[in-house]
Amino acid sequence: MAYKYLHISTDNQICTLKISNPSQLNALNSSVLKELDEAVSEIEINPDIRVLIITGEGRSFVAGADISEMSELDSVAAGEFAFRGASVFRKIELLQIPVIAAINGFALGGGCELALSCDIRIASDNAKLGQPEVSLGITPGFSGTVRLGRIVGPAKAKELIFTGRVIDSSEALSIGLVNKVCNSENLMDEVIKMASIIANNAPIAVKNAKSSINDSSDLPADDAIKNEMRLFALCFSTEDQKEGMKAFMNRTKTKFNNR
Repeated sequence: MAYKYLHISTDNQICTLKISNPSQLNALNSSVLKELDEAVSEIEINPDIRVLIITGEGRSFVAGADISEMSELDSVAAGEFAFRGASVFRKIELLQIPVIAAINGFALGGGCELALSCDIRIASDNAKLGQPEVSLGITPGFSGTVRLGRIVGPAKAKELIFTGRVIDSSEALSIGLVNKVCNSENLMDEVIKMASIIANNAPIAVKNAKSSINDSSDLPADDAIKNEMRLFALCFSTEDQKEGMKAFMNRTKTKFNNR
């Protein structure tokens, strides 16, 4: 499918989705969100993609939601806009494959919320992250109040959201908001390096591990442990498990076929 605001490419089972609205610093308007939703649906059913990378065109990951569009909304339309963004971010979070955010520059408001919906966040050394919505008279609307606290803890999330403070990548790393910080020139190389390691592992095992980690936050500890055991056992019905253990014992190279 052809997109106006997205550039999508796939290489070695790694899909890179680049949001491209550079004149607006890749701000999220209704059209961008619609295309993002459609693209994620396509990626979701593509068996040849093992890792998704999301990044932005130019000097910004996503500078936020489009304020010029939001400024004209009433409360009903604002609710619909929030639903549109929150729904596609939830779809990203629930993708079976791992999703890595390559944060190149500004990730503010909706951009930070997009990064929060990804499994792993790698930032350039010039990245700026934050949820400054209260300075505009609104709250985060794309699930930022939900995910930020789960990732950095409730107290730090309240501090960042209540103050609207924008932080640099070094502070983001120190509070666990991002996994790694790279020189801006090397960002995509480092992201692709990590994505390649993930893509070369057993896809079903990686999917099951992601599912177990995500489910554990909503389950009591005993139920989460039982769920992990169930997913562990299911791996033993796959060809990849046989291949992986055989290769280990024979000291040969492993080739996983996602079966």
